[in-house]
Amino acid sequence: MAAQCAQESIYNLLPRLEEKPVKPPRPSVKSEVAKNKAQWKTMGPAKAAVPSPKNFLQKHSKEPKLPARKKEQDSKKLPALSVPRRTDHPVMGIQSKKNFINTNAVAAITGLPKKPQPIYVDRRQGDKYLLETSGLVPKYIKKKDYGVTPKYVTRRNEEMKKAQKEYEAGILEHLKKRAMKQLSDEERRSLLQGLKKNWEEAYREFQGLSVEIDTIPKKIYKEKLESQMKQLEHDIEVIEKHKVIYIANE
Repeated sequence: MAAQCAQESIYNLLPRLEEKPVKPPRPSVKSEVAKNKAQWKTMGPAKAAVPSPKNFLQKHSKEPKLPARKKEQDSKKLPALSVPRRTDHPVMGIQSKKNFINTNAVAAITGLPKKPQPIYVDRRQGDKYLLETSGLVPKYIKKKDYGVTPKYVTRRNEEMKKAQKEYEAGILEHLKKRAMKQLSDEERRSLLQGLKKNWEEAYREFQGLSVEIDTIPKKIYKEKLESQMKQLEHDIEVIEKHKVIYIANE
């Protein structure tokens, strides 16, 4: 009983967790981890080459530069200047005996007067403008080819006329193919004999009809023979009356 009381304590009220010892990693695992670890997965700044302080960014260093001038361009002579150089000295001591006042007076008296430039105004109290450059002067009538038919128009008209002639020639040829031809005497004679033979056959069938027609089919057949004989008689009469016969080509 005394032993049990001695073991009781406030520190023994909660059960203690047993701490398992952690085994150290094997050396093969350490080497594999170090081998597969990339540089960008490291903590801290990457190990990169630091630029030298002597290679600092200078002014206008990134602007585009022109290529070096070739020797051929240097050897070319510069064009002659119309303006005198600084080193040139004017010719001194030249005097002229010309009387410019009299010369100008004679030129003004004997010279032709200047023609005033034609102008126009846009309104009564408006500004003045040159008439020549305004487009109001019909300068186009003074051209050499004014009023002449352009070449493309004449060529177009010739092509249209040629196409019209070809079209008319095709129509005439088509009409000639479909034109009527004249029957010869032999054809006319054989046609007339064939019509008479057909009339005789139709007449023979008509004579063979029964005297008493008491059914509808007999009546229809009789009317058919009568109309056929009448048409044959009309055709025979026309062919015998006209010696010259024309028929259309199909």
